[in-house]
Amino acid sequence: MDLGTRPRSTAALLSGLRAEVEGRQASLVREWATIVEWAGDHIITGPEGVATITEGYLDTGVPIAGAGAPLVSEFALMELVAVLGRTPDGGKAYVGRVIECAWRLPNVYEAVVAGRLAPWRAERIADLTRGLGAEAAGFVDRQLWNASGVGWAQLERLVAEAVLRYDPERAEADRQKAADHRHFDLSDVDEHGLVHLDGLMDAADGHDLDLAVARRAEVLGRLGDESSLDVRRSKAAAELARQDLALDLLVPDPDTGEVVATVPGRKVVLNVHVTDTTLAGRNPVGRWDEGRCPVSTAQIREWLRARHTTVIVRPVIDLADHVPVTAYEIPDRHKTRVALRDHTCRFPHCTRPATRCDIDHHQPHDQGGPTCPCNLVPLCRRHHRAKTHSAWRYDTITPGSYVWTSPNGYRFRVDHRGTHPVHDTGDPSPPDE
Repeated sequence: MDLGTRPRSTAALLSGLRAEVEGRQASLVREWATIVEWAGDHIITGPEGVATITEGYLDTGVPIAGAGAPLVSEFALMELVAVLGRTPDGGKAYVGRVIECAWRLPNVYEAVVAGRLAPWRAERIADLTRGLGAEAAGFVDRQLWNASGVGWAQLERLVAEAVLRYDPERAEADRQKAADHRHFDLSDVDEHGLVHLDGLMDAADGHDLDLAVARRAEVLGRLGDESSLDVRRSKAAAELARQDLALDLLVPDPDTGEVVATVPGRKVVLNVHVTDTTLAGRNPVGRWDEGRCPVSTAQIREWLRARHTTVIVRPVIDLADHVPVTAYEIPDRHKTRVALRDHTCRFPHCTRPATRCDIDHHQPHDQGGPTCPCNLVPLCRRHHRAKTHSAWRYDTITPGSYVWTSPNGYRFRVDHRGTHPVHDTGDPSPPDE
């Protein structure tokens, strides 16, 4: 930079950068629209000449988009890929993702054209849905009509749920096949007298093991072990192998005082939404909070049948319930409601689970803000500090819907649909509303 010139302000730099991003995205949207128009002019109705992805000399017969999308001329596709300046394989895959969106994911494609969804995010969605049937792809499309804030892991969970819903036999077969690869192995002893562990476990088994190791590692620390947490966890796993004989503890419910566990074993907490389809056995999908993922009812039955499993049945939590308390401390029932309502940290684009976040009083308690779900927001420690000690600020539009303002005045709406920039400073709604 020329030291003789006056540097631009940070706000001006960010404004120029945003304009570049928006211009690049607008150019990509025009490119997508042209590819879709081209595809409409080169549809092949028969199997001959259809564009397929090939592996070496073997034509796999896999269309460049999912079932129901048009099949395009392979020779015409070669020309298009050359004009796009892409490699043959990479170009086929790219055009296939655009066709997947335009024909099988119309809501996603509409969001791209309207500028609500970045094309690269839509490409990721298309990669995941290409192998799905039409019903499953349509389900994913309906959930992602405005998905700018959806992360990669969440997309994978949504596709897994689509398979569970619309192809449960395939889902169960895949689960059983994957379960056959479970293992738990120790390497040979190295020169330092150490071994490496490698394993693949059922998700609930792994969760149980992690909790047990974490609990014993904490106890070791309280007993004076000054090792790092990682080292204490290693020692704790060894104690489990030696069958620690510590006395079992009674665990009272913090709200009712009722003893909910008196023996070691798995404690299963299921938040179940019971509907007529559930009672009739037509809904094959459950949800596991700790794993943040959909699970099949068959897997839930396996978990509940495990020996020494404590099952706790609780009433459905009303997320619209707003019963404040007078204390600053937040009761567990409020924390649970807030976590179930918001799911993640509510800072723009943050995906840290709400159960691992601080709970922030939007209006500070010492300024009259109630300790009530309507005034409580999950923020991870980093973004809680940003809200407290920097110029970042947010407004609660409705419980679960927030508008953040950055130090230089940029605004973002964060809600159940993700994060969306707010361009109209007089309107907290996303651009499409």
